[in-house]
Amino acid sequence: MSPYLQFLSISKQFPGVKALDGISFDVVEGQVHGLMGENGAGKSTLLKILGGQHAPTAGQILIAGQERRFHGASDSIAAGIAIIHQELQYIPDMSVADNLMLGHFISKFGYLREAAALELVSSELARMGVDIDPRAKLRNLSIAQRQMVEICKALMRDAKIIALDEPTSSLSHRETEILFRMVDDLKRKNKALIYISHRMDEIYRLCDSCTVFRDGRKVVSYPSLGTVSQHELINQMVGREIADIYDYQPRPLGLEMLRVEGVQGKSVPHPLSFKIRQGEIVGFFGLVGAGRSELMKLVYGADRMHAGKIFLQGQELQKVNIQNSIARGIVLCPEDRKEEGIVGGRSVSENINMSVRRHDRKFRFFVDDMKEAATADRFIQLLKIKTPSRSQEIRFLSGGNQQKAILSRWLAEPDLKVIFMDEPTRGIDVGAKHEIYAVMYELARKGCSIVMVSSELPEVLGVSDRIVVMCQGHIVGEVSHDEANENKVLAMALPTSATASTLEFETI
Repeated sequence: MSPYLQFLSISKQFPGVKALDGISFDVVEGQVHGLMGENGAGKSTLLKILGGQHAPTAGQILIAGQERRFHGASDSIAAGIAIIHQELQYIPDMSVADNLMLGHFISKFGYLREAAALELVSSELARMGVDIDPRAKLRNLSIAQRQMVEICKALMRDAKIIALDEPTSSLSHRETEILFRMVDDLKRKNKALIYISHRMDEIYRLCDSCTVFRDGRKVVSYPSLGTVSQHELINQMVGREIADIYDYQPRPLGLEMLRVEGVQGKSVPHPLSFKIRQGEIVGFFGLVGAGRSELMKLVYGADRMHAGKIFLQGQELQKVNIQNSIARGIVLCPEDRKEEGIVGGRSVSENINMSVRRHDRKFRFFVDDMKEAATADRFIQLLKIKTPSRSQEIRFLSGGNQQKAILSRWLAEPDLKVIFMDEPTRGIDVGAKHEIYAVMYELARKGCSIVMVSSELPEVLGVSDRIVVMCQGHIVGEVSHDEANENKVLAMALPTSATASTLEFETI
Protein backbone atom coordinates (compact mmCIF):
# COMPACT_ATOMS: atom_id res chain seq x y z
CA MET A 1 0.00 0.00 0.00
CA SER A 2 1.52 3.33 -1.07
CA PRO A 3 1.95 6.03 1.60
CA TYR A 4 -0.29 9.10 1.54
CA LEU A 5 1.95 11.25 3.78
CA GLN A 6 5.75 11.11 3.70
CA PHE A 7 8.38 12.87 5.81
CA LEU A 8 11.74 12.88 4.03
CA SER A 9 14.86 13.84 6.06
CA ILE A 10 13.06 16.53 8.07
CA SER A 11 15.39 18.62 10.26
CA LYS A 12 14.67 21.64 12.43
CA GLN A 13 17.28 23.87 14.04
CA PHE A 14 16.40 26.36 16.78
CA PRO A 15 18.95 28.69 18.40
CA GLY A 16 21.15 26.48 20.52
CA VAL A 17 19.32 23.21 19.85
CA LYS A 18 18.63 20.84 16.97
CA ALA A 19 15.05 19.71 17.59
CA LEU A 20 14.84 17.31 14.63
CA ASP A 21 17.62 15.59 12.73
CA GLY A 22 16.81 13.79 9.47
CA ILE A 23 13.38 12.36 10.32
CA SER A 24 11.87 10.06 7.68
CA PHE A 25 8.78 7.85 7.82
CA ASP A 26 5.50 7.22 5.98
CA VAL A 27 1.81 7.32 6.95
CA VAL A 28 -0.67 5.16 5.03
CA GLU A 29 -4.34 5.88 4.31
CA GLY A 30 -6.77 4.05 6.57
CA GLN A 31 -4.15 3.53 9.28
CA VAL A 32 -3.02 5.14 12.52
CA HIS A 33 0.72 5.75 12.81
CA GLY A 34 1.92 6.15 16.40
CA LEU A 35 4.74 8.48 17.41
CA MET A 36 6.56 7.50 20.59
CA GLY A 37 9.42 9.14 22.46
CA GLU A 38 10.37 10.95 25.64
CA ASN A 39 9.43 14.57 26.28
CA GLY A 40 11.58 16.83 24.13
CA ALA A 41 12.27 14.06 21.59
CA GLY A 42 10.80 16.23 18.80
CA LYS A 43 7.33 14.74 18.25
CA SER A 44 5.37 17.96 18.82
CA THR A 45 7.92 19.93 16.76
CA LEU A 46 7.25 17.64 13.82
CA LEU A 47 3.50 18.25 14.13
CA LYS A 48 4.08 22.01 14.21
CA ILE A 49 5.99 21.67 10.94
CA LEU A 50 3.14 19.63 9.47
CA GLY A 51 0.68 22.27 10.73
CA GLY A 52 2.61 25.18 9.16
CA GLN A 53 3.69 26.75 12.48
CA HIS A 54 7.36 26.03 11.80
CA ALA A 55 9.24 25.73 8.53
CA PRO A 56 11.72 22.83 8.39
CA THR A 57 15.40 23.72 8.22
CA ALA A 58 15.81 20.86 5.75
CA GLY A 59 13.79 18.05 4.24
CA GLN A 60 10.49 17.56 2.41
CA ILE A 61 6.85 16.75 3.14
CA LEU A 62 5.06 14.78 0.43
CA ILE A 63 1.27 14.41 0.27
CA ALA A 64 -0.05 11.93 -2.31
CA GLY A 65 3.40 12.01 -3.89
CA GLN A 66 3.53 15.81 -4.28
CA GLU A 67 5.90 18.01 -2.26
CA ARG A 68 4.07 20.58 -0.12
CA ARG A 69 5.52 23.66 1.56
CA PHE A 70 3.51 25.50 4.20
CA HIS A 71 4.03 29.18 4.95
CA GLY A 72 1.47 29.22 7.75
CA ALA A 73 -1.36 27.32 9.38
CA SER A 74 -3.81 28.34 6.63
CA ASP A 75 -1.67 26.55 4.00
CA SER A 76 -1.71 23.37 6.09
CA ILE A 77 -5.47 23.53 6.62
CA ALA A 78 -6.00 24.10 2.89
CA ALA A 79 -3.95 20.96 2.22
CA GLY A 80 -6.46 18.92 4.24
CA ILE A 81 -4.47 18.69 7.47
CA ALA A 82 -5.90 19.02 10.99
CA ILE A 83 -3.67 19.11 14.08
CA ILE A 84 -4.89 18.60 17.64
CA HIS A 85 -2.05 19.95 19.76
CA GLN A 86 -1.21 18.86 23.30
CA GLU A 87 -1.25 22.50 24.44
CA LEU A 88 -4.78 23.50 23.52
CA GLN A 89 -5.38 26.28 20.99
CA TYR A 90 -8.60 28.11 21.83
CA ILE A 91 -10.00 31.56 22.62
CA PRO A 92 -11.25 31.35 26.23
CA ASP A 93 -13.76 34.22 26.13
CA MET A 94 -15.53 32.94 23.03
CA SER A 95 -18.27 30.31 23.06
CA VAL A 96 -17.86 26.68 22.06
CA ALA A 97 -19.73 27.37 18.82
CA ASP A 98 -17.55 30.38 17.94
CA ASN A 99 -14.36 28.42 18.65
CA LEU A 100 -15.53 25.57 16.44
CA MET A 101 -16.51 27.90 13.59
CA LEU A 102 -13.33 30.00 13.63
CA GLY A 103 -12.12 30.52 10.08
CA HIS A 104 -15.34 29.34 8.44
CA PHE A 105 -18.20 31.29 9.99
CA ILE A 106 -21.52 31.01 8.17
CA SER A 107 -22.45 34.40 6.68
CA LYS A 108 -24.92 35.96 4.28
CA PHE A 109 -24.46 39.37 2.64
CA GLY A 110 -21.57 40.02 5.04
CA TYR A 111 -23.59 39.23 8.19
CA LEU A 112 -22.88 36.27 10.46
CA ARG A 113 -25.69 33.72 10.64
CA GLU A 114 -25.36 32.89 14.32
CA ALA A 115 -28.49 30.73 14.49
CA ALA A 116 -27.31 28.61 11.56
CA ALA A 117 -23.84 28.24 13.09
CA LEU A 118 -25.34 27.23 16.43
CA GLU A 119 -27.56 24.65 14.76
CA LEU A 120 -24.62 23.19 12.81
CA VAL A 121 -22.38 22.97 15.88
CA SER A 122 -25.15 21.40 17.98
CA SER A 123 -25.76 18.70 15.37
CA GLU A 124 -22.02 18.00 15.00
CA LEU A 125 -21.51 17.69 18.77
CA ALA A 126 -24.50 15.35 18.99
CA ARG A 127 -23.19 13.27 16.07
CA MET A 128 -19.85 12.88 17.82
CA GLY A 129 -21.51 11.97 21.11
CA VAL A 130 -20.16 15.04 22.96
CA ASP A 131 -22.48 16.57 25.58
CA ILE A 132 -21.33 20.21 25.76
CA ASP A 133 -23.44 23.38 25.59
CA PRO A 134 -22.40 25.16 22.36
CA ARG A 135 -23.21 28.52 23.98
CA ALA A 136 -20.82 28.01 26.92
CA LYS A 137 -17.60 30.01 27.03
CA LEU A 138 -14.43 27.93 26.86
CA ARG A 139 -13.12 29.62 30.00
CA ASN A 140 -15.96 28.06 32.02
CA LEU A 141 -15.36 24.51 30.82
CA SER A 142 -13.14 21.87 32.40
CA ILE A 143 -9.85 20.99 30.70
CA ALA A 144 -11.39 17.71 29.54
CA GLN A 145 -14.30 19.56 27.92
CA ARG A 146 -11.91 22.00 26.23
CA GLN A 147 -9.95 19.02 24.91
CA MET A 148 -13.11 17.55 23.39
CA VAL A 149 -13.87 20.91 21.73
CA GLU A 150 -10.41 20.89 20.15
CA ILE A 151 -10.96 17.36 18.87
CA CYS A 152 -14.34 18.31 17.43
CA LYS A 153 -12.82 21.39 15.77
CA ALA A 154 -10.36 19.24 13.84
CA LEU A 155 -12.94 16.63 12.86
CA MET A 156 -15.41 19.26 11.59
CA ARG A 157 -12.89 20.33 8.95
CA ASP A 158 -13.21 16.93 7.23
CA ALA A 159 -9.41 16.78 6.87
CA LYS A 160 -7.63 13.94 5.08
CA ILE A 161 -4.63 13.96 7.43
CA ILE A 162 -5.35 14.19 11.17
CA ALA A 163 -2.66 14.36 13.85
CA LEU A 164 -3.50 13.99 17.55
CA ASP A 165 -0.95 14.97 20.21
CA GLU A 166 -1.79 13.44 23.62
CA PRO A 167 -5.55 13.80 22.96
CA THR A 168 -6.65 11.78 26.01
CA SER A 169 -4.34 13.38 28.57
CA SER A 170 -7.28 15.17 30.24
CA LEU A 171 -10.18 12.96 29.22
CA SER A 172 -12.34 10.74 31.39
CA HIS A 173 -12.82 7.05 30.63
CA ARG A 174 -16.15 7.80 28.87
CA GLU A 175 -14.69 10.63 26.77
CA THR A 176 -11.68 8.48 25.88
CA GLU A 177 -14.00 5.77 24.58
CA ILE A 178 -15.81 8.40 22.47
CA LEU A 179 -12.46 9.46 21.00
CA PHE A 180 -11.50 5.85 20.26
CA ARG A 181 -14.76 5.36 18.35
CA MET A 182 -14.02 8.55 16.40
CA VAL A 183 -10.55 7.25 15.47
CA ASP A 184 -11.95 3.89 14.38
CA ASP A 185 -14.53 5.70 12.23
CA LEU A 186 -11.82 7.89 10.65
CA LYS A 187 -9.83 4.79 9.74
CA ARG A 188 -12.89 3.34 8.01
CA LYS A 189 -13.17 6.61 6.07
CA ASN A 190 -9.61 6.05 4.82
CA LYS A 191 -8.03 8.99 6.66
CA ALA A 192 -4.30 9.08 7.39
CA LEU A 193 -3.76 9.53 11.13
CA ILE A 194 -0.79 10.32 13.39
CA TYR A 195 -1.24 9.56 17.08
CA ILE A 196 1.07 10.69 19.87
CA SER A 197 0.59 9.23 23.33
CA HIS A 198 2.64 8.10 26.31
CA ARG A 199 -0.07 5.60 27.26
CA MET A 200 0.98 2.19 25.98
CA ASP A 201 -2.53 0.72 26.08
CA GLU A 202 -3.73 3.45 23.71
CA ILE A 203 -0.88 2.90 21.26
CA TYR A 204 -1.61 -0.82 21.08
CA ARG A 205 -5.38 -0.24 20.96
CA LEU A 206 -5.34 2.29 18.10
CA CYS A 207 -2.09 2.21 16.12
CA ASP A 208 -1.25 0.00 13.17
CA SER A 209 2.36 1.15 12.85
CA CYS A 210 4.77 3.20 14.94
CA THR A 211 7.93 5.34 14.84
CA VAL A 212 10.11 5.96 17.88
CA PHE A 213 11.98 9.25 18.38
CA ARG A 214 14.88 9.90 20.74
CA ASP A 215 16.68 13.25 21.07
CA GLY A 216 15.31 14.55 17.75
CA ARG A 217 16.26 11.46 15.74
CA LYS A 218 14.33 8.47 14.50
CA VAL A 219 15.36 5.35 16.39
CA VAL A 220 13.18 2.82 14.60
CA SER A 221 9.94 2.44 12.62
CA TYR A 222 7.70 -0.59 13.02
CA PRO A 223 5.44 -1.24 9.99
CA SER A 224 3.28 -3.39 12.29
CA LEU A 225 2.91 -3.32 16.06
CA GLY A 226 1.61 -6.87 16.19
CA THR A 227 5.03 -8.40 16.82
CA VAL A 228 6.48 -5.66 19.08
CA SER A 229 6.25 -6.01 22.87
CA GLN A 230 5.62 -3.08 25.19
CA HIS A 231 8.92 -3.85 26.90
CA GLU A 232 10.84 -3.48 23.62
CA LEU A 233 8.99 -0.28 22.74
CA ILE A 234 9.78 1.33 26.10
CA ASN A 235 13.46 0.37 25.83
CA GLN A 236 13.65 1.92 22.35
CA MET A 237 12.05 5.13 23.68
CA VAL A 238 14.22 5.70 26.74
CA GLY A 239 17.40 3.90 25.70
CA ARG A 240 17.58 2.06 29.02
CA GLU A 241 15.91 -0.74 30.95
CA ILE A 242 12.82 0.13 33.03
CA ALA A 243 11.56 -3.00 34.76
CA ASP A 244 8.66 -1.47 36.72
CA ILE A 245 7.54 2.05 35.90
CA TYR A 246 5.81 2.56 39.27
CA ASP A 247 8.35 0.72 41.47
CA TYR A 248 6.12 1.13 44.54
CA GLN A 249 8.21 1.72 47.67
CA PRO A 250 6.39 1.25 51.00
CA ARG A 251 7.76 3.21 53.96
CA PRO A 252 6.95 3.84 57.62
CA LEU A 253 4.30 6.54 58.03
CA GLY A 254 4.45 9.24 60.68
CA LEU A 255 1.85 11.15 62.65
CA GLU A 256 -1.04 13.00 61.10
CA MET A 257 0.21 15.86 58.91
CA LEU A 258 -2.97 17.38 57.42
CA ARG A 259 -6.59 16.99 58.43
CA VAL A 260 -9.46 18.50 56.44
CA GLU A 261 -12.87 18.62 58.12
CA GLY A 262 -16.10 19.46 56.33
CA VAL A 263 -14.69 22.04 53.92
CA GLN A 264 -17.04 23.73 51.48
CA GLY A 265 -16.71 26.46 48.86
CA LYS A 266 -18.30 27.74 45.67
CA SER A 267 -16.98 24.78 43.65
CA VAL A 268 -17.22 22.31 46.56
CA PRO A 269 -20.88 22.41 47.57
CA HIS A 270 -20.83 19.32 49.79
CA PRO A 271 -18.78 19.13 53.04
CA LEU A 272 -15.67 17.01 52.41
CA SER A 273 -13.16 15.55 54.85
CA PHE A 274 -9.91 13.61 54.58
CA LYS A 275 -6.56 13.29 56.32
CA ILE A 276 -2.98 12.38 55.42
CA ARG A 277 -0.03 11.26 57.52
CA GLN A 278 3.63 12.28 57.37
CA GLY A 279 5.36 10.50 54.50
CA GLU A 280 2.13 9.22 53.01
CA ILE A 281 1.14 9.35 49.33
CA VAL A 282 -2.65 9.57 49.00
CA GLY A 283 -4.13 9.23 45.54
CA PHE A 284 -7.45 10.89 44.69
CA PHE A 285 -9.34 9.17 41.90
CA GLY A 286 -12.65 9.97 40.24
CA LEU A 287 -14.17 10.64 36.87
CA VAL A 288 -13.89 14.09 35.28
CA GLY A 289 -16.29 16.36 37.15
CA ALA A 290 -15.98 14.42 40.42
CA GLY A 291 -14.60 17.54 42.13
CA ARG A 292 -11.01 16.44 42.84
CA SER A 293 -9.24 19.53 41.49
CA GLU A 294 -11.79 21.85 43.08
CA LEU A 295 -11.16 20.25 46.47
CA MET A 296 -7.38 20.62 46.15
CA LYS A 297 -7.66 24.30 45.20
CA LEU A 298 -9.99 24.92 48.14
CA VAL A 299 -7.66 23.33 50.70
CA TYR A 300 -4.65 25.08 49.16
CA GLY A 301 -6.38 28.47 49.37
CA ALA A 302 -6.75 29.19 45.65
CA ASP A 303 -10.53 29.29 46.20
CA ARG A 304 -12.35 30.79 49.15
CA MET A 305 -13.51 28.40 51.86
CA HIS A 306 -17.06 29.03 53.12
CA ALA A 307 -17.12 26.37 55.84
CA GLY A 308 -14.94 23.73 57.46
CA LYS A 309 -11.59 23.50 59.20
CA ILE A 310 -8.06 22.59 58.14
CA PHE A 311 -5.41 21.37 60.59
CA LEU A 312 -1.67 21.18 59.92
CA GLN A 313 0.22 19.00 62.42
CA GLY A 314 -2.67 19.38 64.86
CA GLN A 315 -2.93 23.17 64.64
CA GLU A 316 -6.00 24.73 63.06
CA LEU A 317 -5.09 27.03 60.18
CA GLN A 318 -6.43 30.56 60.06
CA LYS A 319 -6.67 32.74 56.95
CA VAL A 320 -6.26 29.99 54.39
CA ASN A 321 -4.94 31.56 51.19
CA ILE A 322 -2.16 30.88 48.68
CA GLN A 323 0.44 33.13 50.31
CA ASN A 324 -0.11 31.65 53.77
CA SER A 325 -0.17 28.09 52.42
CA ILE A 326 3.21 28.48 50.71
CA ALA A 327 4.66 30.04 53.87
CA ARG A 328 3.37 27.02 55.85
CA GLY A 329 4.94 24.54 53.42
CA ILE A 330 1.72 23.63 51.59
CA VAL A 331 2.00 23.89 47.78
CA LEU A 332 0.08 22.94 44.63
CA CYS A 333 1.19 21.73 41.19
CA PRO A 334 -1.95 22.64 39.17
CA GLU A 335 -3.65 20.51 36.54
CA ASP A 336 -3.53 23.27 33.90
CA ARG A 337 0.18 24.07 33.68
CA LYS A 338 -0.29 26.47 30.76
CA GLU A 339 -2.91 28.69 32.45
CA GLU A 340 -2.04 28.26 36.14
CA GLY A 341 1.50 26.89 36.36
CA ILE A 342 4.12 28.47 34.15
CA VAL A 343 4.88 32.10 33.34
CA GLY A 344 5.41 31.56 29.63
CA GLY A 345 7.43 34.67 28.81
CA ARG A 346 9.94 34.08 31.60
CA SER A 347 12.98 31.82 31.65
CA VAL A 348 13.22 28.29 33.01
CA SER A 349 15.38 29.65 35.84
CA GLU A 350 12.83 32.33 36.82
CA ASN A 351 10.01 29.80 36.78
CA ILE A 352 11.94 27.49 39.10
CA ASN A 353 13.06 30.27 41.46
CA MET A 354 9.97 32.50 41.58
CA SER A 355 8.79 31.16 44.94
CA VAL A 356 12.04 30.35 46.75
CA ARG A 357 13.66 33.69 45.83
CA ARG A 358 11.81 35.30 48.73
CA HIS A 359 14.28 33.48 51.01
CA ASP A 360 17.38 34.44 49.01
CA ARG A 361 17.07 38.15 48.20
CA LYS A 362 20.05 40.32 49.01
CA PHE A 363 19.12 43.15 51.36
CA ARG A 364 15.43 42.18 50.78
CA PHE A 365 15.26 43.84 47.35
CA PHE A 366 17.97 42.37 45.09
CA VAL A 367 17.89 38.95 43.46
CA ASP A 368 20.87 36.70 44.14
CA ASP A 369 21.60 35.78 40.52
CA MET A 370 24.37 33.31 41.34
CA LYS A 371 22.25 31.41 43.84
CA GLU A 372 19.27 31.31 41.49
CA ALA A 373 21.47 30.01 38.68
CA ALA A 374 22.81 27.27 40.97
CA THR A 375 19.27 26.33 42.06
CA ALA A 376 18.02 26.18 38.47
CA ASP A 377 21.00 24.11 37.31
CA ARG A 378 20.55 21.69 40.23
CA PHE A 379 16.95 20.91 39.37
CA ILE A 380 17.51 20.89 35.61
CA GLN A 381 20.03 18.13 36.28
CA LEU A 382 18.00 16.36 38.99
CA LEU A 383 14.79 16.12 36.95
CA LYS A 384 16.53 15.92 33.57
CA ILE A 385 14.73 18.99 32.20
CA LYS A 386 15.52 19.21 28.49
CA THR A 387 16.37 22.84 27.76
CA PRO A 388 19.25 24.46 25.84
CA SER A 389 19.96 26.63 28.90
CA ARG A 390 18.43 27.92 32.12
CA SER A 391 17.75 31.24 30.34
CA GLN A 392 15.47 29.66 27.70
CA GLU A 393 11.88 30.94 27.85
CA ILE A 394 9.83 28.13 29.37
CA ARG A 395 7.08 28.41 26.73
CA PHE A 396 9.50 26.87 24.20
CA LEU A 397 9.89 23.68 26.26
CA SER A 398 7.76 20.60 25.76
CA GLY A 399 4.76 20.19 28.05
CA GLY A 400 6.45 17.47 30.07
CA ASN A 401 9.54 19.59 30.69
CA GLN A 402 7.34 22.52 31.72
CA GLN A 403 5.74 20.17 34.25
CA LYS A 404 9.16 19.24 35.63
CA ALA A 405 10.02 22.92 36.04
CA ILE A 406 6.83 23.53 38.06
CA LEU A 407 7.67 20.57 40.28
CA SER A 408 11.21 21.95 40.69
CA ARG A 409 9.75 25.25 41.89
CA TRP A 410 8.26 23.51 44.92
CA LEU A 411 11.11 21.08 45.50
CA ALA A 412 13.31 24.15 45.95
CA GLU A 413 11.25 25.19 49.00
CA PRO A 414 13.29 24.59 52.19
CA ASP A 415 10.43 23.34 54.43
CA LEU A 416 7.98 21.42 52.27
CA LYS A 417 5.27 19.69 54.31
CA VAL A 418 2.36 18.97 51.94
CA ILE A 419 2.34 18.98 48.16
CA PHE A 420 -0.84 18.66 46.10
CA MET A 421 0.02 17.21 42.67
CA ASP A 422 -2.89 17.53 40.24
CA GLU A 423 -2.29 15.28 37.20
CA PRO A 424 1.50 15.43 37.75
CA THR A 425 2.36 13.20 34.78
CA ARG A 426 -0.18 14.48 32.23
CA GLY A 427 1.49 14.28 28.83
CA ILE A 428 4.76 12.97 30.28
CA ASP A 429 6.70 10.06 28.82
CA VAL A 430 7.33 6.73 30.51
CA GLY A 431 10.92 7.49 31.49
CA ALA A 432 10.04 10.90 32.95
CA LYS A 433 7.13 9.38 34.88
CA HIS A 434 9.51 6.89 36.45
CA GLU A 435 11.81 9.77 37.48
CA ILE A 436 8.92 11.79 38.97
CA TYR A 437 7.71 8.79 40.96
CA ALA A 438 11.24 8.37 42.33
CA VAL A 439 11.20 12.04 43.44
CA MET A 440 7.80 11.49 45.11
CA TYR A 441 9.08 8.47 47.04
CA GLU A 442 12.16 10.40 48.16
CA LEU A 443 9.99 13.31 49.37
CA ALA A 444 7.76 10.88 51.25
CA ARG A 445 10.77 9.23 52.91
CA LYS A 446 11.78 12.66 54.18
CA GLY A 447 8.35 13.12 55.79
CA CYS A 448 6.60 15.21 53.15
CA SER A 449 2.93 14.31 52.59
CA ILE A 450 1.77 14.01 48.97
CA VAL A 451 -1.78 14.25 47.65
CA MET A 452 -1.87 13.10 44.03
CA VAL A 453 -4.86 13.62 41.75
CA SER A 454 -4.73 11.46 38.63
CA SER A 455 -7.11 10.28 35.93
CA GLU A 456 -4.81 7.35 35.17
CA LEU A 457 -6.10 4.53 37.34
CA PRO A 458 -2.96 2.35 36.92
CA GLU A 459 -0.89 5.30 38.16
CA VAL A 460 -3.08 5.79 41.23
CA LEU A 461 -2.93 2.06 41.99
CA GLY A 462 0.79 1.86 41.35
CA VAL A 463 2.02 4.82 43.41
CA SER A 464 -0.46 5.52 46.24
CA ASP A 465 -0.31 4.18 49.79
CA ARG A 466 -4.02 4.87 50.05
CA ILE A 467 -6.66 5.80 47.47
CA VAL A 468 -9.56 8.17 48.15
CA VAL A 469 -12.38 7.91 45.61
CA MET A 470 -14.68 10.77 44.65
CA CYS A 471 -17.97 10.70 42.75
CA GLN A 472 -20.21 13.65 41.85
CA GLY A 473 -18.64 15.99 44.39
CA HIS A 474 -18.61 13.50 47.27
CA ILE A 475 -15.93 11.33 48.85
CA VAL A 476 -17.49 7.87 48.57
CA GLY A 477 -14.76 5.75 50.14
CA GLU A 478 -11.11 4.79 50.32
CA VAL A 479 -8.98 1.69 49.89
CA SER A 480 -5.40 0.80 50.86
CA HIS A 481 -2.66 0.01 48.36
CA ASP A 482 -2.69 -3.71 49.17
CA GLU A 483 -6.48 -4.01 48.84
CA ALA A 484 -6.93 -1.88 45.72
CA ASN A 485 -7.60 -3.14 42.21
CA GLU A 486 -9.04 -1.54 39.08
CA ASN A 487 -12.49 -3.09 39.39
CA LYS A 488 -12.95 -2.07 43.02
CA VAL A 489 -11.80 1.54 42.57
CA LEU A 490 -13.64 2.10 39.28
CA ALA A 491 -16.85 0.65 40.72
CA MET A 492 -16.68 3.20 43.53
CA ALA A 493 -16.01 6.06 41.09
CA LEU A 494 -18.90 5.31 38.74
CA PRO A 495 -22.27 6.95 39.55
CA THR A 496 -24.99 4.31 39.90
CA SER A 497 -28.45 4.08 41.36
CA ALA A 498 -26.82 2.74 44.52
CA THR A 499 -24.57 5.75 44.80
CA ALA A 500 -27.25 7.81 46.49
CA SER A 501 -27.13 5.62 49.57
CA THR A 502 -23.39 6.13 49.97
CA LEU A 503 -23.08 9.83 49.17
CA GLU A 504 -23.31 10.84 52.81
CA PHE A 505 -20.36 8.61 53.70
CA GLU A 506 -17.04 10.40 54.14
CA THR A 507 -13.76 9.03 55.37
CA ILE A 508 -12.11 10.89 58.26
